[in-house]
Amino acid sequence: MTAKSMEELTSLCKRRGFIFQSSEAYGGMQGIYDFGPLGVELKNNLKTAWWQSMVYERDDVEGLDAAILTPQKVLHYSGHEETFSDPLVDCRNCKKRSRADHIIDGKCPYCGSTELTDPRPFNLMFKTNVGPVEDEESFAYLRPETAQHIFTNFKNVVDSTSRTVPFGIAQIGKSFRNEITPRNFIFRVREFEIMELEYFVKPGTDEDWHQTWVDLRLDWWERQGVSRNAIQLHNVPKDDLAHYSKATLDLMYRFPHGMDELEGIANRTDFDLGSHTKHQSKLGLTADVKSNRDSTVRLAIQDLSTNQWFVPFVIEPSAGVERAILAVLNEAYEIERLENGAERTLLRLPPHLAPIKVAVMPLKRNHEQIVSVARETVKKLQFLGLGRITLENTGNIGKSYRKHDEAGTPMCVTVDFQTLEDDTVTIRDRDSMDQIRLPRTELSAHVTEAIRM
Repeated sequence: MTAKSMEELTSLCKRRGFIFQSSEAYGGMQGIYDFGPLGVELKNNLKTAWWQSMVYERDDVEGLDAAILTPQKVLHYSGHEETFSDPLVDCRNCKKRSRADHIIDGKCPYCGSTELTDPRPFNLMFKTNVGPVEDEESFAYLRPETAQHIFTNFKNVVDSTSRTVPFGIAQIGKSFRNEITPRNFIFRVREFEIMELEYFVKPGTDEDWHQTWVDLRLDWWERQGVSRNAIQLHNVPKDDLAHYSKATLDLMYRFPHGMDELEGIANRTDFDLGSHTKHQSKLGLTADVKSNRDSTVRLAIQDLSTNQWFVPFVIEPSAGVERAILAVLNEAYEIERLENGAERTLLRLPPHLAPIKVAVMPLKRNHEQIVSVARETVKKLQFLGLGRITLENTGNIGKSYRKHDEAGTPMCVTVDFQTLEDDTVTIRDRDSMDQIRLPRTELSAHVTEAIRM
C-alpha cells in the first residue's frame, strides 16, 4: 500500500526526522528542504546503491566530482543560456507568477483571475559573481545539471585512464534551478542532487545502448523497492525533446501527486562534445574529425582496432535523488491493520536503504547490567560496517517497536533479564513482527545476512 496523499508522506517525514522545510524557524524557503537525521542516512544509502551499481559493479565506468560553480561560456556553448527556460506569466490581479503550461482555462491558479500577461521566457539558472568585482566579466552560474562538467572533463578522463569506448563517467552532485513554481514536496525544488551517467559509445551503436540502459535502470529500481509494475515507459515526443536529445525515454512513476518523471534516459548524440569545441578547439583532442552536422573540429576518440578517430555519442541515464527518495518512501509506506483491530504505520524499506539497520533495546532503561550489555551489543554490531546501529533506551519496548516500524528499521534486538542468564537476545523482524531468540555470539552473522541480502 503506497501513501494515499502527499500529506501522509510529509507528516511522516517530519515526525520521524526524514525531511524538514529549510529555515523553517524563519518562515522557510519555498522549494528548499533539509534532510534530517533519518533523511540523510536514507539519502546517503540511496546514493551509495547507485554508485555501487554504476561504478563498482562495472569495469567500464569512472567517477567524477566536479565543481558547482560553472563559467558562463560552458553553459553558453552547451545551449543552456539560450534554451534552459520555462514560459512565465504574471497575474495582474494578485501579482503572483506561474508557469504558462500550468495555467488551466486561462485562469490564475492562485486567485482565479483571467488578467494574465503574455508568456515570456524565464531562464532557470542561478547567477552569482566570482571575485570582488561585480560586472559582466565576473559572473558564473550554479550548475543546472552535473552533465556539462563531465563533458568538459572528457579529455582529462580519457588521458588519465586510457579509456576507449564504450565507457562512462558517473557523477552525483548538487544542481540548482530557479523554478518558477516549486511544488509537490521534494519532487520539484530549486536545490537538488542528480545521479547522472554519461556513457560514451560508437555512433551507430547508440540505439542499442539506449535500450540496454533502459533495461539496466528498470532492474536497479526494482532492487530499491520500486516495482517494475509501478513504472510506465514514456517515449518523449520529438517536439518535446530537449535541445540536445535524439531520443529520450522517461521512466514514469505514480507519485502521490500523480504520474510523473522518475528518471530520464536520453540519447544525446555528439551534441555536447561537439558544442564545447565548436569555438575552442583547444579543449578537444587534436585529431581533425568531421561531425555528421558540419566540419568543425570536435572532441574525438580513437578506435584502436581501426586507428580511426570519431566523435562518441552519449547515452545519459539521469535521476534526481529527491525524486528517488520520494518514490522509495511512497513504495515502502504502509498502514497495516493488526488482528486486534489496531493499526501500525511502517516503511518496508529494503534493508540496504534503511536509515537505521538495527535498534538495540534494553528491556529496562535503568537496569545497569542490561543497559551495559545493550551498549556492548551496539558497539559489536557497529564494527560490522553495515550502517547505523542505535541504542533505543526508552524502556518502553512496544512504543519503540512502533517508532522503528515508521523509521523503516529492519530489525530490533531486545536485551532482557534472560540475556543476563544465558547471553541470548530477542530479534524482532519489522515486516512480519516475528520474534526469534539467538545467542549473542550468532547475532553478527544473522544481522549481516539479513542486511546484505
